[in-house]
Amino acid sequence: MSTGTYRWLARYFDHLFEHQRPFPIARKVVFGPLLPAVSSACDLCCGTGELALNFAAQGIRTFAVDLSPDMCRITREKARAALLPVKVIRADMRAFRLPRQVDLITCEFDAINHVPRKSDLARVLKCAALALRPGGHFVFDTNNRLAFETVWNNTWFIDKDPVAMVMRSTHKPGTDKAACEVEFFIREGQIWRRRHEHVEEVCWTMDEIRQALAKAGFGEVQTWDAAPFFDDQLTQPGARTFWRARRNG
Repeated sequence: MSTGTYRWLARYFDHLFEHQRPFPIARKVVFGPLLPAVSSACDLCCGTGELALNFAAQGIRTFAVDLSPDMCRITREKARAALLPVKVIRADMRAFRLPRQVDLITCEFDAINHVPRKSDLARVLKCAALALRPGGHFVFDTNNRLAFETVWNNTWFIDKDPVAMVMRSTHKPGTDKAACEVEFFIREGQIWRRRHEHVEEVCWTMDEIRQALAKAGFGEVQTWDAAPFFDDQLTQPGARTFWRARRNG
């Protein structure tokens, strides 16, 4: 991962993906029942801050963490405009620290897959465990191998003035890695400017994730297949999983 990644995606994420957000449906099931007892939370890899602001609007003391300076800036601007007390921290999810332990950590939009190496999962989970109070929960979702084998072998095009985006995704069969070349075409008056970003993901088996959670000190692991939450033909059963794990202690 690089701090330079997601500069253009950050700038146009809300504009391009506003209509593709099934996550509120999943939230009601996966961590909605926990919220009455949550007084503090952190959205890890917060993106443009939508969930973090949602937490803060409910009176939850909220931290928002992201490696991208542009994502952090946009989240701060949104929180300031909404008069919501969100503490934004720029940090790598493999090495983040919070000023205090929280009741809930979320990590959405398969962000956890974006670590460079499979072994990095242990580092992320260790940081999450340290940032949670005993009994607190870590909620995240993952793309699985099936997603790499199906959805990632495609080219996607989104045209929403003043920007058009082409995503060329690839996956080498039999591996746990996928990549996406993202081309942005941005209209500035009569001129179109081209910008590029490179995104990579890794994946794990269900057993690998369960073992890593246990080693990091998590128990009471629950999973939900994502397909029922997504009203599309792309998310096949087994392609994406939502996870909820409770820190021991």
